[in-house]
Amino acid sequence: MKPNRLVTLLIHAALIIFALVSLGPLVWLVCATLKRGDDLFTYAFLPWDRLQNLSLQNFRDLFAKESFGRWVVNSIFLASTHTAVVVTLSSLGGFALAKYEFRFKRTLMALMLGTMLLPSQVLLPSSYELMDKFGWINSYLAVLVPGAVSVFGLILFKQAIETTVPDELLAAGRVDGCSELRLWWDVVMPVVRPMTGALTLMSFLGAWNSFLWPQIVLQDEGKYTLPIALANMAGLPEYQTDYGVLMAGTLVGVAPVVLLFAVLQKEFIAGLSSGAVKG
Repeated sequence: MKPNRLVTLLIHAALIIFALVSLGPLVWLVCATLKRGDDLFTYAFLPWDRLQNLSLQNFRDLFAKESFGRWVVNSIFLASTHTAVVVTLSSLGGFALAKYEFRFKRTLMALMLGTMLLPSQVLLPSSYELMDKFGWINSYLAVLVPGAVSVFGLILFKQAIETTVPDELLAAGRVDGCSELRLWWDVVMPVVRPMTGALTLMSFLGAWNSFLWPQIVLQDEGKYTLPIALANMAGLPEYQTDYGVLMAGTLVGVAPVVLLFAVLQKEFIAGLSSGAVKG
């Protein structure tokens, strides 16, 4: 066997083993949702000698609860709205930072980068006080507005636009009569589509899994998001010992992110590597 072929086989073997190890928890979660009673703690994965006991009863019990469907809708709404706002503002801001010259641009960039050094937990008291003064406590505005601008997203789009959108392309659009907003939408956004897909996935994932801040500002149970609901379900009497239902809820919470990654994986990988090679 040729050395190069042997190295390739070893690399693929290592990747397969790594993939199996990574998928292990997800496979265990799927198996746990199908088991009932003592089978959940007796068998690591599936009870091969008692497959007839497998059922979807955990999901039926989960969705029988009136509030669970509402929690899922709340999470989808907040994550989708947050993602749309962040991607729109990040692309607009990144376009301006990449292609426009204005006073104090370097100072603004330094301040923006400086904010990334602050842990988000440090800003919780002041953010809560500000939301309280606005009267937004127990409102979705308190969840959406503070995270509407992402410095990380601005920097990503700035780098992508500087690398992939030549000034000559914008000049040609202006000669054809394009407004600046139309240049952004019709010229810039199609070119940086991979970065858009990457930031969309990261923003949705962050918003979908957000727990601490929504738990602080959302006080009405009907407005809870799925992460808050799943954390509270463990403390409710009807869920104290029914771990199968909890596992079913966890799987429902994982599914949208997995599906979105399956749709955007090419854009995600291309977006993250778009700035690696210039030219």
